[in-house]
Amino acid sequence: MKLPELRIGRIVAKLPIIQGGMAIRLSTGRLAGAVAAEGGIGLIAASGMAMDELRQEIRLARSLAAGGVVGINAMVAARQFALLVQTAIEEGIDLVVAGAGFSRDMFGMGRESGTPIVPIVSSAKLAKISESLGATAVIVEGKEAGGHLGTLRPMAEIVPEVVKAVNIPVVAAGGIISGQDIVDALKLGASGVQMGTRFAASDESNAAPALKEFYLKAKPEDVVLIKSPVGLPARGIKNPYIAKILEGTVATPDSCDACLKHCEQFFCIVKALIRAQQGDVETGLVFTGEYIHKIDEILPVKEIFRRLITEIAGINI
Repeated sequence: MKLPELRIGRIVAKLPIIQGGMAIRLSTGRLAGAVAAEGGIGLIAASGMAMDELRQEIRLARSLAAGGVVGINAMVAARQFALLVQTAIEEGIDLVVAGAGFSRDMFGMGRESGTPIVPIVSSAKLAKISESLGATAVIVEGKEAGGHLGTLRPMAEIVPEVVKAVNIPVVAAGGIISGQDIVDALKLGASGVQMGTRFAASDESNAAPALKEFYLKAKPEDVVLIKSPVGLPARGIKNPYIAKILEGTVATPDSCDACLKHCEQFFCIVKALIRAQQGDVETGLVFTGEYIHKIDEILPVKEIFRRLITEIAGINI
């Protein structure tokens, strides 16, 4: 099988693979640029970045992308969501992906600049609302995804419902690791896939070496759901910090930077994610997809794409 292009409005990616935007600072310009250079769509995780930092990361990604497609992912739950989106648009970003909440205002921003706005949804109802408001495509995320989840239903159940409900491209997300996973998603009617966890465990990922090694040690029983201060369930790898969250004994923050629009404040998610990104796998919050155990080596982005394409080429449909 040969993979089709992925068209999102005026944007055309040679391969129908979007690299998930993983905050905080796992998906930076180096990773996004490497994915774009291979023909996919590279996303910079904008949440938690200062505006100058975001501008620098977009410019870095552009310098590495070889003319490929570069976007951002931003959490709607972040207090600076609108400013992050506006900053990226000013930098000429190719598209904006928005998750962890829903914003009607972002579609107007996209219309003014001609920038495709792609919300992450978990139901046909929200996909239809998104299309009516001006979404250029939707990413349909199932329960298998890492980080914040909008549903406990599997991706394979939701994608066909969304495909029937809308007339814009549908991208499948959650549990996509292998070439066979990509083919299976396309068979459901998806126009493409989003892959997060596979690219978190790449050479170009901005995760510290200790965090990447932690990924490789994860077993299926280590992957658990927690309640996030954002107000959504979230999936991560159990470690001493997550054990305390599950037990209800995690220490409450001494101070609050008010980085989220609404936060239950029983722990500071931003600081916990930063600790993990920097390699503290004992007191950091390690987000991951459900199938992290299927990844057994850290690879360069180029090799990840080579293996996916080789596997897919051998699949008869």
